[in-house]
Amino acid sequence: MNNENTHESNNTPGSDNDIKTLEAEVREAIASGSHIQETVHRLTLKAMNAKNIDPESLRRIITAVMQGIHDGAAQQLQQAANQTQAAKSQITDAVAGLDSALARFAEASKLAVEEAAGQAKRFSDTELARTRSELESLESLFVETLHHTATAAQGLIADVLLDLSHHAKNTGTHVGSQLKETLATFAQQVASVGNVQVETGASLAQKTADIVSKAASGVLSGIKDQTKTGKH
Repeated sequence: MNNENTHESNNTPGSDNDIKTLEAEVREAIASGSHIQETVHRLTLKAMNAKNIDPESLRRIITAVMQGIHDGAAQQLQQAANQTQAAKSQITDAVAGLDSALARFAEASKLAVEEAAGQAKRFSDTELARTRSELESLESLFVETLHHTATAAQGLIADVLLDLSHHAKNTGTHVGSQLKETLATFAQQVASVGNVQVETGASLAQKTADIVSKAASGVLSGIKDQTKTGKH
């Protein structure tokens, strides 16, 4: 029975227990005050490591991370009035960690498609179209959730999140930058329909999850390095 429950949890991202755990872990990461950006990045990737990630699951994950960021920062500010600057840095780092994790997720889809193409294989047109459609809304989902959390917050937290929201809209995000490359790869794959390619029996979602899992465990580098710079 335990094995069945574990298997189900691994394949149903965004379940209530998983979401509550993610929110609590992000809140604790903010409270700890160290390696926040990397920790939020890793926790987000860990939450996205599932076979059937979908837009609703992504929305719940992003919302949980933002709620954890908000609650952790609020807790810090309540503890000491001189935590203002620290709270600003922690919120900024945490949002950057979420952004880079979403970028890694987008890159994972790109790598999965490229890997199949390198083996003269392709994913089904239906799955390519569905995944492409879902990815196209990923950046807006992130920015909208960031803005929603900001408008629901108060005081310093609201100010910092609103600044980050405006910055994301005006100058772009890590995930938005990565999505341009990923969607270009998808377009190339769709256009190559006339080439001799065998449809792979594997699922694009599963291949993406495998890559995300490796990224979460530190096996892969790349976008992960951007969490250390905080630059777009």
